[in-house]
Amino acid sequence: MNEPDLGPTGAILHDLPSPYLPHKCGLLHLPRFLAKIHKHLSGELPKSYQRNFTKGFDGFLCLHLGIDPKEIIEIVRSSVNPTEVDKRMLDIFPKDLRVHVWNRKVVQMGMSEMGREALAETKDKMGIKDRDDLISFADMIEADEGRIN
Repeated sequence: MNEPDLGPTGAILHDLPSPYLPHKCGLLHLPRFLAKIHKHLSGELPKSYQRNFTKGFDGFLCLHLGIDPKEIIEIVRSSVNPTEVDKRMLDIFPKDLRVHVWNRKVVQMGMSEMGREALAETKDKMGIKDRDDLISFADMIEADEGRIN
């Protein structure tokens, strides 16, 4: 297990996939959610990640797909390999994933007026309120986990 660094919001994992990384079905954030599930199931998901586990992007993704996050967790828990996970997920996903709708939401979350306010509050808590280059919550994740300097 990689030891997490400690940042202003708690433990930081550097081995999770970027929210900008698509799953082979095209959905952004799905590989990250799956990786977080694996860490959760093995007891390696730090408290700093548990507070948004199945909420935030995870929850919004499941809402977009019309499924309960617990369904994905159970699929990951009871599958023998990633191929089985993918097959079983696609069995419960809607036929039309509306990938373009979801991906646009991921990259723009935090750009509405209310979102910009929440983003500013988060930057302030993280001690990086002067970072004008971080314009979405996905960008904040990237910066927090060291993929954007």
